[in-house]
Amino acid sequence: MNNIIAIDSLTFANVKAVTTQRQNGASKAPFDSFNLGCHVGDKLEHVQKNREILKNDFSPLTNIQWLNQVHKSDVAVIKQWQQQPITADASYTNKPSIALAILTADCLPILISNKQGTEIAAIHAGWRPLAANIINNTIAKFESPAKDLKAWLGPCISSKSFEVGVDVLQEFQRLGSSYQTFFKPLTSGKYLADLQGIAQVMLNLNGINDISKLSDCTYLQDNHYFSYRRDGQTGRMASVIAIQP
Repeated sequence: MNNIIAIDSLTFANVKAVTTQRQNGASKAPFDSFNLGCHVGDKLEHVQKNREILKNDFSPLTNIQWLNQVHKSDVAVIKQWQQQPITADASYTNKPSIALAILTADCLPILISNKQGTEIAAIHAGWRPLAANIINNTIAKFESPAKDLKAWLGPCISSKSFEVGVDVLQEFQRLGSSYQTFFKPLTSGKYLADLQGIAQVMLNLNGINDISKLSDCTYLQDNHYFSYRRDGQTGRMASVIAIQP
């Protein structure tokens, strides 16, 4: 189905990674139609049907670990699949048959694997988790050295559309002057921010240079992506990575 897209740069050895788009699902407007978020007001049976379609894209032995994302910087180390969502904004595992999922509708999804395909992670990288060093916290969970890690940056609200206030700029200035580059000034103290650019620098600073990305803008490409900033009440896409059994 063309709503589940393989991430070729991370699909290797025994690792499988995918990201979703909004079409060809069971949900009705304003969640039309491949909504994977249970917390947005959609009918639960529609979300469950969509999640089952997504699960069927993986091995029958694989279960998807969902998170309760709260825009902080906690990283859950998943040793065993849990049916209930775990409260965290990133997850890590070295266990096969567990798929790690991130839900987004403008925030940046980041998926990471070591090149041996034995360790994986998924990060919900909105501006708040990024400013709180969620990338550093996640990479710290890996046993593999950073030079052996590959990262993928998924579609998010782009620098053409992500308008923020000076408070957001100041949060990143606190981390270093180099982040000023990713804030283009507008009038009235507003800026256009580049989430992918910020994340790429943070990955580089942590020693990860093998980075690929899908630079689609969730805000501008309404036929393919949900956008909370654009629509308010809307669905969620998922980016998922698993060590296949």
